[in-house]
Amino acid sequence: MDIEKIRNAVKKGNVEWKGHSFEKMLERSISRSDVFEVILNGEIIEVYESDEPLPSALIFGWTEKKPLHVVAALNENADICHIITVYHPDDKHFEHDYKTRK
Repeated sequence: MDIEKIRNAVKKGNVEWKGHSFEKMLERSISRSDVFEVILNGEIIEVYESDEPLPSALIFGWTEKKPLHVVAALNENADICHIITVYHPDDKHFEHDYKTRK
């Protein structure tokens, strides 16, 4: 999965927010700008090729000193980035770098 293609879709405003992502963002006090910051400046740490209907990626980055994970999928034909879910990783599931699963 190519992070630059995801970033280009986001820069063009071609973003579709799944209902689950909005629900979780409200629960976790995560803003759209936080999500965009992670996509535009973060890194892909896992790729889920078998996800349906599109492969997705786990993107890691920092916002205001907090780590954030964004799961996004890219429809390359339509040039649309789909935001699946967002969350702050924790020490229970990830190593201290927030990139490596325990």
